[in-house]
Amino acid sequence: MPAKMQYSHAARTVVEQHLRHESREKIHVVGHADSSLSLPLFAQSLAATGLVVDSRVQRNASLSRLYECALKHETGSVISSSGALIARSGKKTGRSPRDKRIVEETSSADDVWWGPVNKKLSEESFAINYQTAIDYLNTCTGVFVFDGFAGWDPKYRIKIRVVCARAYHALFMNNMLIRPTKEELEKFGEPDFTIINAGQFPANRFTKGVTSPTSVSISFERKQMVILGTEYAGEMKKGVFTVMHYLMPKAGVLSLHSSCNEGPGGDVSLFFGLSGTGKTTLSADPQRMLIGDDEHVWTESGVFNIEGGCYAKTIDLSAEKEPEIFNAIRFGSVLENVVYEETTRIVDYTDKSITENTRCAYPIEFIPNAKVPCIGDKPQNIVLLTCDAFGVLPPVAKLTPAQAMYHFISGYTAKIAGTEEGVTEPEATFSACFGQPFLVWHPVKYAQMLAQKMQQDKVNVWLVNTGWNGGAYGNGERIKLKYSRAIIDAIHSGELNKAEYINYGVFNLKIPTTVSNVPKKILDPSMAWEGSEEEFSSTISKLANLFHANFKEYADQATPEIIAAGPQVC
Repeated sequence: MPAKMQYSHAARTVVEQHLRHESREKIHVVGHADSSLSLPLFAQSLAATGLVVDSRVQRNASLSRLYECALKHETGSVISSSGALIARSGKKTGRSPRDKRIVEETSSADDVWWGPVNKKLSEESFAINYQTAIDYLNTCTGVFVFDGFAGWDPKYRIKIRVVCARAYHALFMNNMLIRPTKEELEKFGEPDFTIINAGQFPANRFTKGVTSPTSVSISFERKQMVILGTEYAGEMKKGVFTVMHYLMPKAGVLSLHSSCNEGPGGDVSLFFGLSGTGKTTLSADPQRMLIGDDEHVWTESGVFNIEGGCYAKTIDLSAEKEPEIFNAIRFGSVLENVVYEETTRIVDYTDKSITENTRCAYPIEFIPNAKVPCIGDKPQNIVLLTCDAFGVLPPVAKLTPAQAMYHFISGYTAKIAGTEEGVTEPEATFSACFGQPFLVWHPVKYAQMLAQKMQQDKVNVWLVNTGWNGGAYGNGERIKLKYSRAIIDAIHSGELNKAEYINYGVFNLKIPTTVSNVPKKILDPSMAWEGSEEEFSSTISKLANLFHANFKEYADQATPEIIAAGPQVC
């Protein structure tokens, strides 16, 4: 492509000038020891991107240097009372899924699930975005490079290079990627994927396929991601996951948007769930080791975490409710968009005046019961979490393989009145594979791989409802956390494998007749319902029809067995 030839020529010129200059300035490179050295091979690799390589460039800078640069050059950056770096992400305080684009390329076009999640961008438009980002970075007084890994299993890990102009972004990715040792950094070589983050500079809205000043675009063929017009660091984290969500299934292993923990006996559980379902809370078990909180891959030998850190929500955080996360907020962590007291620098985690999406990124080693390396055996249990505000799904049900695929593809939970403007009654929301914004392949591909893994490894799959019981939101009560924990404990102890089950109506689910430390009445929503039989029948039929309507989008590629595993709609 002409654009590539142009970049290569420019890169060669920069490299030749850099290597010929006898008194050239050194690139500042920091491994585990804070030392500066000249690395011609690294310079060549970086210059091949079109970036001017000189003393502005800092590679894998130490935490102290990143703090210093952020405090000196980035407005709003301060050190919290606990030692974390507080940073501002600017106008954007969350991801911009409507501005995400995948480049339409011959090598990957037939693989991608095109539609509202994966919108097409031409190679020419991506080249424009790329050059815009590089040109911007070449004007910056400082450029940060972080080289790290995605994936704890050496067989499947990929090398990620992040190039950015904010110390906050470099520190964030230092925490979220797997940090290389000094020896690994010296032998890093060419990255497998490069993120060019010029988020401070807007995209050109007149570029074909770009519809706003924000553009987040990925080219699988060029192995590059370009960010323009958003400084929200989470775009990089989820960009890496999107790349892994494409590459891992292509390699025959299953990438998952899930948390994962391990029991004292080495038994591994995976937890899937959308926001508000209790995924973080229920997987953070003091009696079990945390493998990871968000992104994993299931291989022929077990499960590994993709990330080197955690990205936790901090709204309403307290030491009493979530002590592990609270205590992980210290020197080296990044707090995003939080409000603090000016004099003491104590953070007010209840303050939502900037955003409700306040977060903290920290290395996984900051969690005391984290398992490092973050690798576990094959899972024995999979928990699909939902928060059903209609009050008709059971607190726990054991799923058949076909039901597991159906509910995995559906990815159901519910919004409740008052959570969003205009929501006045329970509102169903579906996110395929419990992570639709990050899917690359069709959801059925992930579901079929899940079913194959379940069959091969003889895994139990459970649907656990942490939502309402006895009636819909406003009439019933939310299932107590202690009951949900007791259900998870019963799954892990093997109690539910030996339980007696009965069939549950419209959804055709197997529900246990008893669970230790859980009232028998709540296990069957039809028995717990406080209203009339007609109200219950009407409510469960309404939810069943919502499931049915949602699944029409995937029915063209789903097998008859998967379709039949859904609720029975009259």
